[in-house]
Amino acid sequence: MILPVLKYGHPALRQRGSRIEKITPEIARLIADMFETMYAARGVGLAAQQVGHAVQLTVIDVSEITDRPSTLHLDGQPADVRGFMPLALINPEVKAVADPTAAPEGCLSFPEIYAEILRPDSVQVVALNAEGERIEFQCGGLLARAVQHEVDHLHGILFIDRMSREKKQELKVELEDLRLATKAELSKE
Repeated sequence: MILPVLKYGHPALRQRGSRIEKITPEIARLIADMFETMYAARGVGLAAQQVGHAVQLTVIDVSEITDRPSTLHLDGQPADVRGFMPLALINPEVKAVADPTAAPEGCLSFPEIYAEILRPDSVQVVALNAEGERIEFQCGGLLARAVQHEVDHLHGILFIDRMSREKKQELKVELEDLRLATKAELSKE
């Protein structure tokens, strides 16, 4: 089922997600719905907070992106990113293993708003997958960026929080318009 993606200004986007202790049928359904929602919105990642669930769950699929490469290492060996997708991450922990670089980012909760964001170019990830199995990998490029962006969401951090002051100022009108539109939508409920 395609779920509504919450927009900037919705309080759920600032909620810290609680840990998932067990893969229940409800969690399995949420994972499936999040993938369907992400694909319908033509995104590469989606966090549970973006669909109104304050849990530590994100889905990612960068397999169709060819102009922004990704790297993947499993057990220290290079691996095929496409074969590792789609990816559900439950209770993910991320550790930077490279210096930050700036690259463009967008967010389904901020339609048509993009900015250069500084993030480590490579990260080590430990999480559970959709089956509740522990997975560990190191990734770089777009996959590393997507993982970090989505894990930020799980802690109530939005990509605008990582923008430069100048870029935020430049986008001030668009951000305020989006926030007010969301607030007006919420007042109708």
